[in-house]
Amino acid sequence: MAETQLDQALAAMEAAPEDTTARLTFYDRLATSELFLMLDQEPQGDTISPEVFDVADAQFVLVFDREDRLSDFAARPVPYVAMSGRALAGMLAGQGIGIALNAGTGAETLLPPEALLWLADTLSQAPQTDEARVEKLRAPKGLPQQVLTALDAKLASAMGLAKTAWLAEAVYEGGGTSHILGIIGAPEGAEPALAGAVQEGLVFSGLEAGALDVTFLKASDPLTAELARVGLRFDLTEPPEPQVQVERPAPGSDPDKPPILR
Repeated sequence: MAETQLDQALAAMEAAPEDTTARLTFYDRLATSELFLMLDQEPQGDTISPEVFDVADAQFVLVFDREDRLSDFAARPVPYVAMSGRALAGMLAGQGIGIALNAGTGAETLLPPEALLWLADTLSQAPQTDEARVEKLRAPKGLPQQVLTALDAKLASAMGLAKTAWLAEAVYEGGGTSHILGIIGAPEGAEPALAGAVQEGLVFSGLEAGALDVTFLKASDPLTAELARVGLRFDLTEPPEPQVQVERPAPGSDPDKPPILR
């Protein structure tokens, strides 16, 4: 059975327990993965009742990153619900319940309640706003490769929310410097989602807060042309053709509205 990206991230974290980057990468993969939570009965509207097990002095729910892993573990038909790791962490945070991930496989691990509380808190961090004036732009320099990789992945996941983004080093009025990410062509209302995605990329790559600013621009803005001249370009993926769906969204499908525990 082929390894998943979550398996690989877990193996890297366990092989280097003192490596902060490996640990952050695992939790980033967990947050963005689709996970399958075993239930003890079928969902009732937005309310779900997971199977909860006692392990030592804590309680855990059974979660798998593939449906076949859940089926192999249960060895019988069982109800379950699919949701993102982000939604699962938000649902369980503060409940005193941890995750038993991929039980019965070679990639199983226990994530205690405090780990989920940390993840939910990390994901809920909102970027700060500022209106400092940019006086000069230069080519970006000094950012670790893992930061660039994380930004590329997060921007790629925000498909359809903008056209392109440019990364440069900015000199601000008063002499302060910082890297700046200019996102071009974002429609009204998309800014918070894009800023949040960038924030997550920075947090999970280990970059210190305040080391990167985000600005939203139109293609006709003078700053856009200057960014294009000196900056590093990121292309955002075009969304797929929309498909008409009439069924009710499954519990956990909206990260901002996790299911209700019973």
